[in-house]
Amino acid sequence: MGHIDHGKSTLLAYIRKSTQPLNEAGGITQHVSAYEVEHESSEGKIHPITFIDTPGHEAFSGIRQRGAHVAVIAILVVSAEDGVKPQTLEALKSITDSGIPYIVAINKIDRPEANVERTKQSLAEHEIYIEGYGGDIPAVAISAKTGEGVPELLDMIVLVSEIQGLVGDRNKLGTGVVIESNRDVKKGVCATCIIKDGTIRKGMFIAAGKSIAPVRIMENYKGVQVAEASFSSPVRIIGWDSLPQVGSNFAVYENKNDALAHVEQENTRVMHPNTNTTYNPDTATLPVIIKADAGGSLEAVLYEIKKITNDRIRAEVVSSGIGTISENDIQLASAGTRHAIVIGFNTKVDSSAKHLAERNEIEIKTFDIIYKLSEWLADMLEKHTPKIQVKESTGRAKILKLFSKVKDRQIIGGRVETGTIKLGGQVIIFRRDAEIGEGKVKELQQQKNRSAKSGPQLIKPL
Repeated sequence: MGHIDHGKSTLLAYIRKSTQPLNEAGGITQHVSAYEVEHESSEGKIHPITFIDTPGHEAFSGIRQRGAHVAVIAILVVSAEDGVKPQTLEALKSITDSGIPYIVAINKIDRPEANVERTKQSLAEHEIYIEGYGGDIPAVAISAKTGEGVPELLDMIVLVSEIQGLVGDRNKLGTGVVIESNRDVKKGVCATCIIKDGTIRKGMFIAAGKSIAPVRIMENYKGVQVAEASFSSPVRIIGWDSLPQVGSNFAVYENKNDALAHVEQENTRVMHPNTNTTYNPDTATLPVIIKADAGGSLEAVLYEIKKITNDRIRAEVVSSGIGTISENDIQLASAGTRHAIVIGFNTKVDSSAKHLAERNEIEIKTFDIIYKLSEWLADMLEKHTPKIQVKESTGRAKILKLFSKVKDRQIIGGRVETGTIKLGGQVIIFRRDAEIGEGKVKELQQQKNRSAKSGPQLIKPL
């Protein structure tokens, strides 16, 4: 965990011996992923280690917090060039809130501007006390690019796990956490799960929240089908009856009835509404429909939308979901008195939905970078913010003569009594303090001047 560009994904790519550190839009991690690697320690023993890769962007704070709670050891990545950044502290808070041990990885030591000692001082200034600087937090200087120090970092992970006495029981029924979920067009509803204890085997049933699935298709992090997986392993379960909520705990059962009893218990649980967010009832709204590719992505988009508001307008999410933008989304967008904007994040639009949107004049906008979506929506809210009109008198003139009147054009003569009368100005006409009409000054003459102050002049036409 750490700042958005301090090299977390590059480090993970090196550990996985991958030449592709990142393949996400905009060069930033926007999904949660889990990978399992085998590390041979300095003693020659093989240790399987599962890494959870979480996005660094502020919008994905919920994912990072869940990642910290699922993990048993955290790695706080800090650049040897930049030192501690605000997102470093935000990541640290997620780690400390979860109560798990962590290791500091001081990355980018291969860079010309790298200064490990200065970075250690920066850590101490922010009350991150590593070994040798008044604390007991392990720290390893590394280069995710060249691999320098990475074996030592993996050895440190093994050492910390042994000191903490982290063990599991393979004979128990598997339990863990759903870290991501999505709807695959070909395969159906899928969920990525981290097994925290026990074992999952084909033929069992898995339940998470109000969702259930027979364990028929189970894949490892490489997408290869497996018949069995045990604690710490990431697996992808395919064939859920509904989309499991990201962050929900799961349990596996030997038979379907026990799994259904789990779901029934979830259905009877009392749900308390969230009362943290309050809105001024007079605030205008811009209705939006959100579709995303995965549960974590949807959560991040909704988080961003909540932040984009002002005193006069806010975005109102009338519907949100996972999957392709469909005709149903367009029909829902056009159902209200005011058409909703349909926003897609990392998802496609059905051709039938495109045609229906064109016929109903529904705007569809898709994005693959979270901050681009935020910027666009902020601009849209600014564009749709209700304008407040204020009447402010700049001058007052008395009509002395009506020269001519043709349809809605009048040529009059008058005297400016106070202030200034300007070309293009809006005017209100009074008779004995009663308003009898309004108009706009389309032409103004006072000798050769284009504006008039106190004195007689010709105003035409009105």
